[in-house]
Amino acid sequence: MKRSKPSGLRNLGPKSDAMLAAIGIETIEDLRNRGSVDAYAALVEAGRDVSLNLLWAMEGALTNRDWRDVAREDRLRLLLELEEACRKEKT
Repeated sequence: MKRSKPSGLRNLGPKSDAMLAAIGIETIEDLRNRGSVDAYAALVEAGRDVSLNLLWAMEGALTNRDWRDVAREDRLRLLLELEEACRKEKT
């Protein structure tokens, strides 16, 4: 069975695939298991130059919504989760 790349999801493309592969996320299942916030935090930790739009895009991909809707509706929740994830990494 062929495992689909994250770009098979809404909002994500080949550049997203390459960045995610660099941190070990090579399939849709990998992204689902890791979650958008942890994947984004790992990209930042790995020194990747990413904007918050990628966080919105990954969350939208996982919830089948446009990244702009995610940015508008879930921004605060995701930023708080990201802050907590970064705090855990430092301890």
